[in-house]
Amino acid sequence: MAKLRLIATAAMGLEALVAQEVRALGFENVQVENGKVYFDGDEKSLVKANLWLRTADRVKLVVGEFKAETFDELFEKTKALPWADFIPENGEFPVIGRSVKSKLFSISDCQAIVKKAVVDNLKTEYNRKTWFPEDGALYRIEVAIHKDMATLTIDTSGTGLHKRGYRELHSGAPIKETMAAALIMLTNWTPDKPFVDPFCGSGTLPIEAAMIGQNIAPGLNREFASEKWDWIDKKVWYEAVSEAQDVAKYDLPLDIQGSDIDHKMIELSINNANEAGFEDFITFKQMQVRDFTTRKEYGCLVTNPPYGERLGDREEVAQLYRDLGNAMRPYDTWSVYVITSNEKFEEYYGKSATKKRKLYNGDLKTDYYQFFGKRPPRQS
Repeated sequence: MAKLRLIATAAMGLEALVAQEVRALGFENVQVENGKVYFDGDEKSLVKANLWLRTADRVKLVVGEFKAETFDELFEKTKALPWADFIPENGEFPVIGRSVKSKLFSISDCQAIVKKAVVDNLKTEYNRKTWFPEDGALYRIEVAIHKDMATLTIDTSGTGLHKRGYRELHSGAPIKETMAAALIMLTNWTPDKPFVDPFCGSGTLPIEAAMIGQNIAPGLNREFASEKWDWIDKKVWYEAVSEAQDVAKYDLPLDIQGSDIDHKMIELSINNANEAGFEDFITFKQMQVRDFTTRKEYGCLVTNPPYGERLGDREEVAQLYRDLGNAMRPYDTWSVYVITSNEKFEEYYGKSATKKRKLYNGDLKTDYYQFFGKRPPRQS
């Protein structure tokens, strides 16, 4: 199998977590940069990364990297890359682009030049005089230029990896599945402990917790652009999916609960959980956060509450945070994890966080407040 250089893209602040996942999958030569994690692999690695990465946004195949300060340089160096190794004669290859702190700042010009260079290269390789039909599988090319260094990639994922396939319906401002998985992986939760989300919205956090708890590959119920690529043997996909199904713990009991004040959100959560196959493993109920009580110990509360970004919502949100703090005060064995952009969260909650982590939820700068509960006694 040919050696490939791959990139797992990451939301700002999640690069270390994505790198941790990449290493755990056994990939080599891992390098972390802003918004991306490089690693080496082959066709099997490309497939496995798409199926298993929970916190990455996409997996991209690196075709080439080089310095480009002029359009001529961009054209000639792009044309010299081995495009025919990846794109067949009937492949569809649109070009997208971005440029940051570079001499070549016109994105539309960069895209047009890269497209022309790839066409010229493929015409030579396929001995073709006319334009290509582009009616086959999708090979979306990206030209990304940063400080005059151009990286040419092909997107292997298709739709972003946050599209797991279970959330056909969602609330107005849902948290991405990849971010939800990251929030859970940054906690001390293990599948034998209770898990609660009192602002569950469309159920994303409880569902992602169930997938992690039962070791279910997040990409198991969706399709990827690279599934249709003829240079990746179908057998590689079948084997990777079969292996993922073999290691899943579908019957592992879980204690996961989601609640929300809005009954429509509860209906939505139940539908999404059923779609994901967790109807017997997650409990949803309509409830105000102030009514939360439990007899369980050493549980984990992870939530993405309203932030109070709009002026009229601020006092209402401040009260929600007070209610959350009051509700959790009696439970000193529980750990609480809250993501919000509201800088007064600790003040309203009534307690300083054990730890804070800066994260971006979409374009919004947030803090992830972590309150660690007492540790369980050691088993003698």
